[in-house]
Amino acid sequence: MAMPAVAELEDIFRAHHARVLKAAYRITGSQADAEDVAQSVFLRLARGDFDRNRAAHLESYLYRAAINAALDLIRARRDWRDIPLEDAEPLPSRSLPSPERAHNSVEIKEGLRRALSRLHPRTAEMFVLRYLEDFDNREIARMLNTSQAVVAVTLHRTRARLRKDLRAFMRGGL
Repeated sequence: MAMPAVAELEDIFRAHHARVLKAAYRITGSQADAEDVAQSVFLRLARGDFDRNRAAHLESYLYRAAINAALDLIRARRDWRDIPLEDAEPLPSRSLPSPERAHNSVEIKEGLRRALSRLHPRTAEMFVLRYLEDFDNREIARMLNTSQAVVAVTLHRTRARLRKDLRAFMRGGL
């Protein structure tokens, strides 16, 4: 596969970098990790390490690549002490939460990251696209070349499993 031209890569980078970075940050909770993920996604693109026929919709390809790379990073980190709590802070909001609420938010995000890392990659990808990236079931089905029914059933089962895993994490079981 021929590598994309430098000018084409620059245009793609400018158009999509912020969203790729945001998708990776939502999963990793770390700006540094999100930047590493974004860099790897665009390096793969620069090397031509993707199938243009399967990536007919470049934007979808980039989101999926960012999500999968971020999930891979989380799976590779079996020692969760490697992710400092200050890196897992929630995205800034208009009002500052109480210290207790902020602490609980960080714990919940850590538990969710752990639970996501245990899911099958395609299942985790569907969950992230739906609940972190706000795509609807029809868009997810199109992106993943499946039916809306499969997406809906998978998301229903995934929510139930994540709810169970998150409860166990909050009790100290994961």
